[in-house]
This record gives sequence, structure tokens and C-alpha cells, in this order.
Amino acid sequence: MVGPEGTDVNQAVLSVGLWQPGGPSDQAGRLAALAIERATAMALAGKVAALVTAPIDKAALSAAGWSQPGHTELLRDLAGVRDVAMMLAADQTHFGTPLRVVLATTHLPLRSVPAALSPELLVRQAHLTHRALRGWWGIHEPRIALCAVNPHASDGGLFGDEEARVMEPAVRSLRGAGVQLFGPIPADTVFTRALRREFDAVIAPYHDVGMAAFKTVAFGRGVNVTLGLPFPRTSPDHGTALDIAGRDVADPASIKEAMRLAVRLAGGFDTLADSG
Repeated sequence: MVGPEGTDVNQAVLSVGLWQPGGPSDQAGRLAALAIERATAMALAGKVAALVTAPIDKAALSAAGWSQPGHTELLRDLAGVRDVAMMLAADQTHFGTPLRVVLATTHLPLRSVPAALSPELLVRQAHLTHRALRGWWGIHEPRIALCAVNPHASDGGLFGDEEARVMEPAVRSLRGAGVQLFGPIPADTVFTRALRREFDAVIAPYHDVGMAAFKTVAFGRGVNVTLGLPFPRTSPDHGTALDIAGRDVADPASIKEAMRLAVRLAGGFDTLADSG
């Protein structure tokens, strides 16, 4: 059953059948998706102040018939918003300093990234990041770095043109709007500079360049935060770990951090809304 009952949300309690560990993946995916839909309905109705989601199996979600590749896109569609951003945030990395990384593109094959990047996309993602840093983290004048796509930020066009063609126009536009945006900065230095507190957040052009850097220094301490929704949503910084399911060896540290951050963000959500 997908519940809970008694929440005053006008959505039926649905039966998806009895599921046991090791059961059909499409059934598990349907159960997960319906739970997300119910939780979103509760948040939109004001019955809960924030969502904390556990990892989902994206293959199971697809097998169940949902077209969205993950939580971020599903929550965007359920909430009816155009723009969301996926931020990985750690208040304290293994180096002792914070790191926040926003993914400009999320669940795409690497070959599809160049076509997906545009000045308009980067501008929208940067505005979401700027607003969250001010409203949720209380940073009055956020400093945001833009991570380059190509080696050495293309070295003047030797290794690609995305920096000049896509990123530099976005930087000019954002600076004109009063956003402190720096870059594009090569990927091999930008995250180190952020860990040294030069920047309050880094916008990475694609999933793995941002996730690899973040998880190397903050795995187990990080939280996935969705920016742009009409309510706070957090999640742990790891996947389903099906290989250790049922063995009682999973580390709960990141889900605990996600819960703590959700409580904190829910308390500051009115401030964020007022700042928008």
C-alpha cells in the first residue's frame, strides 16, 4: 500500500501488491514512484514542510513505466516547475571545509552534454544557486564558480569551443545581473579552490565531473538538495547499493545528514521565498 492514510491529501491509497526483497523490479519501481507522488502531494498541500527521499533504482523506475530518469526530474514534473537544480552539499568535507556542487546537466549520456549546454541553461542554474545560497545558507554575496567542460578550459579554443561559445556569454549575462560568477575555470583546479573557500559553490557542466569531485572529498557527509521546488527536498549522496541490501552493513550517515539539512532548510524556506 502507498500511504500514509489520514493525511487529508486528496489522493487514493493505492495497492501495488505484495512485494518481497528480490521481487520484480517493475513492482518495486511502481511502489517507489507512487510513494514519491504521494509525498509530493503532501508537500504541495502543506501537510509536510520538506521531503527526505531515499535512493531509488532508476532501472526499476523505468521498468515500472515512468519516463523520468530520477528523483530530480520526477519531482520537477510533479511540482509543475520549469527549472530545478541538483546540488550536492557538505557543510564539512573530509578536508574540514564545505563544498557545494550544482550539476548543470544531470542524467545524460556524456555524448549528449555539449548539445544540452546553453547560455540560457547556465544562467537559470546560476540564478537558482545564487538564490539558495542567499536564502538557505545565509551567504549575502555568494561567489559561484563555473567549471569548464574541456581540458584547460579549452586553452583558447585548442580543445573545444564550449567555453567561448556557451559559458562566457552566460558569465557576462550573470555578472550584468549582479551575480558574482567566476570562470570558466578548469575542472582540475576549481574544486580545490572551492575547498579553500574561494567559492561558495561550483556549477559543474555534467554529472560525473561534479559527482566524482564531490564524493571523493565528502562521501557519507554529503546531501543531495533539489533547488527550485516549492518545498525543500533532500536525499543522501549515494545510490541504492543493491549489492549490500539486507546485509545490515549500510552506512546511515548520509541519510542522517539529509534529515538534519531538511529540517534546517524547512525553517528557512520562508526566507528563501521572500528573497526570490
